[in-house]
Amino acid sequence: MPSMDRVHQLLDVWARDQPDRLVYADHDGTTYTFGEFAAAVSDATSLLRDLGVRPGDRVSLVCENCVAAAAVILACSRCDAWVNLVNARITSDEVRKISNHAGARFILFTHEVSEAARGHGAFFNAEETARFRFGKLLATTARDVDPEPVFSDGRDQVAALIYTTGTTGDPKGVMLTHGNLLAGADSSARARELSDRDSAYFILPITHIFGFCSVFLASLRVGARIEFVPKFEPVQFIAALANGITVAQGVPAHYAAILKYCAAKDITTLDAPNLRYCSAGGAPLDIDWKMRVEAFLGTQLQNGYGMTEASPGIAATIFGTPCQDDSVGFALHGVEIRLVPPPGTNEMADGVGEILCRGPNIMKGYYKNPSATSAAIDDDGWLHTGDLGRFGADGALYIVGRCKELIIRSGFNVFPIEVETAMNSHPAIVQSAVIGRRTVDGNEEVLAFAEVQPSVDLDKDEFRRYLKERLAPYKRPAQIVFAEALPAASTGKLLKHRLLDTFSDQLDV
Repeated sequence: MPSMDRVHQLLDVWARDQPDRLVYADHDGTTYTFGEFAAAVSDATSLLRDLGVRPGDRVSLVCENCVAAAAVILACSRCDAWVNLVNARITSDEVRKISNHAGARFILFTHEVSEAARGHGAFFNAEETARFRFGKLLATTARDVDPEPVFSDGRDQVAALIYTTGTTGDPKGVMLTHGNLLAGADSSARARELSDRDSAYFILPITHIFGFCSVFLASLRVGARIEFVPKFEPVQFIAALANGITVAQGVPAHYAAILKYCAAKDITTLDAPNLRYCSAGGAPLDIDWKMRVEAFLGTQLQNGYGMTEASPGIAATIFGTPCQDDSVGFALHGVEIRLVPPPGTNEMADGVGEILCRGPNIMKGYYKNPSATSAAIDDDGWLHTGDLGRFGADGALYIVGRCKELIIRSGFNVFPIEVETAMNSHPAIVQSAVIGRRTVDGNEEVLAFAEVQPSVDLDKDEFRRYLKERLAPYKRPAQIVFAEALPAASTGKLLKHRLLDTFSDQLDV
């Protein structure tokens, strides 16, 4: 690939050299060649300019996975506008808060593929556009906002504004430059050894950095085929495997749903003749669960670690190398990783420290929040992730937990992931979440929440005996809640900050 300053240039190369190659399948079965998709991007660019988009404007795109969303993203790049990606499955009030904070010139909605987006469009009194190659959109009228400065260097020019899901606090707008995203796409493609022979099943939301950069842009980087999937359904995923997809990237919740579906249907193995790469990211991966998924899929489940602020990749296991542990692998191409004592401490007990990373993938900063930016990125360019990790004997990185999630019980450190790993090893548990809660005596107690396999009547006392064999006394949960489902973001990531409110009626005071 030649040197680039904008993400839309990834498409320009393929549209010029291989315009007739079939590359995308949309949500409704419509297919696109590179040339046809380039024409769709041109349509989207004309739409933006007709609506009044200027260089430096922010454009909120409320969507689910579809070619229209992909076209608008690259059209924003062509216009030197910032695309503010918003998942259609959040509430209209959340959409309003995000678009207001972003200072969006206007909001677009992919209503033809998403009922949720249609509902948001009605809430904002958006009007339908003319039909283009990719279909129609809903659009609000232009707002009177000021554009941001525009820079010719892609390392300085913001391409995307993505708000974090708020798993640890209020959402913040992450500013990712073209340089950040091009670096992230390249490192993701390298780690997965993607090529133009691959066919990716796009189930991760394009509004989330994992789906946006590691699937869409990384696939575009190498010319891989993509099947856009607005809504994840286990039965459709299983069919796609049988039909020959080669790459599947998801979050643990996706694979948990597959195991749950297969258990209910008495399915013991899956037909995946061409699947060569399968990965999970966005949440911790425990080894017992990983082995169960691998047995079903018949291939190694790769693990990785990243975050929105790192576009997103930081580390990944090495493709083609057997991995029988729960490490997240090694630093991706161009990324540096080091550990430092956790905030408020002067040493790394048992080698555990806060994970810092540095590279061309690290965000420009948080929009309109310079104090949060300076707290996250130090003067030497290191991003302080807030995650705790340790290095194995071979140099692989292991995620231990979050700095703010560390539970101190009777003077002992309890890392939630240790307890979750023990819980998830039980065959009746789909997934679990562990948090700490302050007690009246100033100590902290361990609270555990578990999603149980359907039609399984798991006795709580029996489960406690199971955990007793696997956890030290101070790590054992004081209270355990069984549930049909745990609160999660639209990406599938568990939202631990909602556990107490969601299950308040099942917890002892």
